[in-house]
Order: sequence, then structure tokens, then C-alpha cells
Amino acid sequence: MGYTRITIEPAAPVQLRQRYLLHAVLFLLTFLSTLMAGSAWAGRDFTAVENWGAGLTYAILVMLFISAHEFGHYFAARYHGVATTLPYYIPMPLPWLMPFGTLGAVIRTRTPIRSRRALFDIGVAGPLAGFVVCLAILAVGFATLPGKEYLYAIHPEYRALPEIPRYGLTFGDTLLFAMMRSLLSRPDAFIPPMNEVYHYPFLCVGWFGLFVTALNLLPIGQLDGGHVLYAMVGRRQHRIGRWVVVAMALVGIGPLLDGLRLLLHSDHPDRFMIVLQELLLPPLDWIATNAPWAFAGWSGWLFWAVLARFLFGIAHPPLDDPRPLDRTRMAVGLTAMIVFLLSIAPAGIYDVPHVDTGSIIGRLTSLIP
Repeated sequence: MGYTRITIEPAAPVQLRQRYLLHAVLFLLTFLSTLMAGSAWAGRDFTAVENWGAGLTYAILVMLFISAHEFGHYFAARYHGVATTLPYYIPMPLPWLMPFGTLGAVIRTRTPIRSRRALFDIGVAGPLAGFVVCLAILAVGFATLPGKEYLYAIHPEYRALPEIPRYGLTFGDTLLFAMMRSLLSRPDAFIPPMNEVYHYPFLCVGWFGLFVTALNLLPIGQLDGGHVLYAMVGRRQHRIGRWVVVAMALVGIGPLLDGLRLLLHSDHPDRFMIVLQELLLPPLDWIATNAPWAFAGWSGWLFWAVLARFLFGIAHPPLDDPRPLDRTRMAVGLTAMIVFLLSIAPAGIYDVPHVDTGSIIGRLTSLIP
């Protein structure tokens, strides 16, 4: 999402011709698919066109965020004289496959970037523009939280319960989301738990925008964070990116190991499983007892580590410009790193099963990214 393919290698000048009709059609299709997603988040049947009105606020907000991110890249590229396409919006009308209704958008540069300054500006403009929009969306969302009746209208069965259930699809908290929730919500406001946030369009899109911004700011390969970090530190970006990918893999494999530990605690007549129990259960149980945080991450980070290794790449393509960035741009780069830390959700998106906590099958289900 927000992936920006930047040309580094020298290339012959090109005469860029925008495909306005294609861009417009993709924009419209993505708007329609986000309408469907928004109606699904509102608890409506998204296959019924008459329900799409329930997703209008969500669709407008998510398209606003994506557009701010992509046009941040676009206008920065135009400022530096780099030919680039308009955004190609990517619709996803299958909420069970991608519940947010879109895979974001992409732009492509058509002429090479020859300076660190241009690379930095183009790379950082998208995430920061999208981040500013997210701040505004979340500020409005937390300041105008509706009462419990709003949630009861979606889940009438909750009226008979002593408290709002804490199972189901859950968004992992972030530092910024938690701070804004604490500072901007009215003292008497009903604050939905993280497993109900997706019913609130402003909170849902705000959280989604922070999550996408953080993913784009990962300092690897051709992601925005890779462009920014390479412009700041040059070839040292490769070493930093490699450690980031290793960290993602370790965080992502933790929940899978916890699932294996739970599985091995069951009775197994098979000799192979008995051997695995004898070999693996002692160290896994030790970790669960003494370092439970090692199993508390999001298995989706392992998937992203694989993507980084085989799709985005870890090392940024080299750029022949030895001139360092000025102090202002270095300060903006440090700001982008702070935005990354404030926006990242270590727990990602996960499912809390509606089963007894001792259920192994339920615990394993919760590991699905």
C-alpha cells in the first residue's frame, strides 16, 4: 500500500503520457469497493447495493488518506522534475480477503532520480502527508465518539451482556492511537474496545492509516522508509534494513512457536510427536513462563519479512550522489522515524476466539494474521 517504485539507474528521457481514463476507472472501482467494505464494517450485507450508503463515511475517509499519501509523492516528484504517473488505485471488493476494501495505490516514476535530496523528498512526502490526514481523522473521531447506543444498533445482543465482549477481530494498539484516545475523548465518552473499533469509520480509517504509514516507513528496499533512510545514511541502509527484517521474522515466529507449544501439550500416541515433545516443550515452556512477550507478537510480521526478502528487497538500489542531506532534511527524516515508532502496531490485526482460554484450537486460530 502506498508502494512507490522509484527509478535510480540512469535511463533515457521519456515523454510521460498519463492514462487518465484508467486512473479514473481505478479510482471509481476502489471507491465502490471501499463502500462495500464500509458497509461490512457497519454490520450490513455488503452484497446489497442499498446498504452501501452505510459505508459512505468510511469510503470517503479511506480514499482521502490514500490520496493524501500518493499525491504527497506525486507533487514532490513534480517539484524535482521527475516524471511520474498519477496514482493507480487498487480495488479489493472481497472483504473476507481484504476487509479494508483496497490494497492502497501505487505510483511509478518514469525518469531517474539523481540526487539524495530528491530521493528523500519524494520518499518522505507520502507518509508524512498521509500521517497528517490520519491525525485529523483520529482527532475528529475521538472528539465525536457516539454513545453505546451506536454499538448496540450494530450488535443488539450486547444489551443483554454485563460488558462489551472482548473477542473477535482486534486491532493492535499503537502509542499514538492510545495517546489520542486518552487526550481527546470526552471524560464521559464510551470508548470502544479495540475489537469493536472497526465499526467506527473515523477510528477505523485512522488506525488503518497509521498502520499503513508504519508499514511504508519500514527502512527496507523500495518502501518509502527505504528511500528515506538511504538518502540519510547511504549504503549503511542495507545493514539497518537487514536487522529490521531479522527483527520482524523473530517477532512473527513467536506466536507460531506458541501455537506449536500448545499443540505439543496435547496427548499424541505418535512416536515422532513424543520425540518433539521431549525436545521442544522444555525450552518453549521456559520461554512462555519467563519471557511471555516473545510469543505476544503478530505472525503477520513473518509474512512481511518474507515479502521484504523476496519482493521489496532489503538493500536500496545505489545512487551516485555523495552529497549528504542538509540539516533540515535530516530533522524531517528523524521526525519520520518518530512517526514510525508512534504508528507501528506490534500486535498487528489478530483474532481473539470466542472459546475457553484452554482451547488449543481457539488459540491456534488467533495466530492467523
